[in-house]
Amino acid sequence: MGYCGYLLLIEDEPVVQTNNKMILMRRKHSLRQAYSLAEARSIISAEPPSAIVLDIQLPDGSGLDFLKELRKTSNIPVLLLTAMSTPTDVIRGLESGGDDYLSKPYDLSVFLMRVEALLRRSSMIPEMLRVGPLKLEPASGKAYLHGEDMTLSQKEYSLLQQFVQHPEKIMSADNLYEKVWGHGMLEDDNSLKVAVSKLRTKLSGSGYTITASRGEGYYFEKE
Repeated sequence: MGYCGYLLLIEDEPVVQTNNKMILMRRKHSLRQAYSLAEARSIISAEPPSAIVLDIQLPDGSGLDFLKELRKTSNIPVLLLTAMSTPTDVIRGLESGGDDYLSKPYDLSVFLMRVEALLRRSSMIPEMLRVGPLKLEPASGKAYLHGEDMTLSQKEYSLLQQFVQHPEKIMSADNLYEKVWGHGMLEDDNSLKVAVSKLRTKLSGSGYTITASRGEGYYFEKE
């Protein structure tokens, strides 16, 4: 299937777990299942998955809280499943760090398509990115400068990875926001400007900076 590892299904409804497992097994995907967040944490700590399918409402807590916790240490792609489907619910899920969102009930063929898109994305994530004294680890979501942890937030890390992967290429604010926040930029939202400002400060001593191109966007270049 073009990726290594396994897919973790976190869902407390046995029927949903069974249906999801059956259609994925037909495509020969390697799977593990968790029926609670506690079980999921145990599985992930032993061996991180290639991607996660995460139900938002679980017996021992909120899937969104779990996702926020996960995003502190990992950029593993996550597909959210939920019975809630209002625009506000979708935005909350994506802002919490979700990569995709599927409302219940759903067609299993659509579910399969979404999961395989997530796994393709996972297979394209490099194990490590290096530029000058900077080292980025996509799997863990951590970045290091001269070997020291830069202590980036999940959004700051994702933004830096976009810049490192596209050096000296002007990237529009809308495009960056879509890639990092997972949805279109909201009116009067200065989150991107704030994140860029914090990154510039944390890049001090790296020999690189983020430059604003008026009316066009931002680009990553040598100082």
